[in-house]
Amino acid sequence: MRIIIFVLLVLSVACNPRGGDQLPGDLVRNPKSAVESGSEKKLAAITFENDTHDFGRIIQGEKISFAFKYTNTGNADLIISKVSASCGCTVPTYTREPVKPGETGVISVAFDSNNRKGFQHKTITVMTNTIPNTTVLNIKAIVVTP
Repeated sequence: MRIIIFVLLVLSVACNPRGGDQLPGDLVRNPKSAVESGSEKKLAAITFENDTHDFGRIIQGEKISFAFKYTNTGNADLIISKVSASCGCTVPTYTREPVKPGETGVISVAFDSNNRKGFQHKTITVMTNTIPNTTVLNIKAIVVTP
């Protein structure tokens, strides 16, 4: 009986809408829908030449790399805040300086096939000041034993 009362109490508290929990409308900003008086909204945009690279067949133990080239196709400085890989065998490096509109940059990805076998698919997540704020890059390889 105590459990039923406890569950009902938790549900009544959790489901009780409180007006104080809502955000004021002026705090919510969506640049895609916001209208600024007299000016155009400045946004960065990242466009990659390719978002996937296939290394093909490689020999186990090889260390290979690829450079993903991108352009800032927006009208504000592009800032890459973080680049992370899905596996410790894949190491991304990137420039931390802002990229001006129209300029290009590179995200280099190194893949270590040591102790890997067969088809490999790794992802690299790029976090930026764009909408959407994440882009996923892919590398693929078939690792064969020597």
